[in-house]
Amino acid sequence: MTLDKKSLRVRRAVRDDAPAIADIYNQGIVDRVATFETTLRSASDVLQWFERPHPIVVVADADDVVGFAVSSPSSGRCCYATNADFSVYVARGARGRGAGSLAMKGLVDAARDAGFFKLLSGVFPENTPSRALLRKIGFREVGTYERHGQLDGAWHDVIIVELLL
Repeated sequence: MTLDKKSLRVRRAVRDDAPAIADIYNQGIVDRVATFETTLRSASDVLQWFERPHPIVVVADADDVVGFAVSSPSSGRCCYATNADFSVYVARGARGRGAGSLAMKGLVDAARDAGFFKLLSGVFPENTPSRALLRKIGFREVGTYERHGQLDGAWHDVIIVELLL
């Protein structure tokens, strides 16, 4: 995939983007570098995300979605209603070319516009590209959850990141 940074555009996701979002998310699941998830997602799974008031953005190169960032509830407790967890994924062929930064900047703006006050997530310590991207956007690393979850039978730590909006 040849990707021209100048042709990349971030926009709010629409339901028609669900198949592309699922494909990109499934690449992340298979690659085992950014999520504890092991079950591949379908477009119908992704369509459920659109039922929430949490923003989803995509990065498109012409008509092709090459990345996305999604927010979700951080807790079911009402005191945390203005916090949102987030994830960002970029298609394999588009990684390292600015799509992740565009997606996160778009999500930050969309979350702020939607009335959220904080974005947070957990990042694998060895996922140095994501950690660098998030620092560049303004996220801070607030600590490490040790042995937070298992992936393929091995324990993994996660570094907690947050951005106050």
